[in-house]
Amino acid sequence: MILSEKYSAWQDFISPTYGRLSLEEMFSKLVSYINEDKTRAYNLIIGTDSFLNTETLFVSAIIIHRIGHGGIYFYKKLHRKKIENLRQRMFYEATMSIELASVMSGKLNENGFKKLPVEIHLDIGNNGDTRDIIKEVVGMVTGSGYAAVTKPGSYGASKVADRHSK
Repeated sequence: MILSEKYSAWQDFISPTYGRLSLEEMFSKLVSYINEDKTRAYNLIIGTDSFLNTETLFVSAIIIHRIGHGGIYFYKKLHRKKIENLRQRMFYEATMSIELASVMSGKLNENGFKKLPVEIHLDIGNNGDTRDIIKEVVGMVTGSGYAAVTKPGSYGASKVADRHSK
């Protein structure tokens, strides 16, 4: 059911720098940031984290990383029914990131940024409770055409999105 909600669910973003933005405004800020210094290399990073309470709060972050020179980010919060099963929640996080990456890749392709690398940062790693599903989740991401980054290098999910999920 996520796919049918995809476009409308990705409409409102929050930026610590620019405040509340529509998808179009967020994308415009992202492109402006790249255009400020076209001599640098960039990565687009998408990561999702979740917080379990009476419902599940999912936070997806979009980070445009100017390699070696910082970056800016935007995030979106989505409330869903409580998903207590860790495996289901990790797959839901990955699916949300893949869908957001798909939306962003489409917009990038339409606007002349087809070669911008896109990474999906996953809040899973070889240690802890998620170690048993790491291969499956990474396979799902790479099978969708994106680079998958896991802990400890997945700061897009484990640091940026996590910061706004509590």
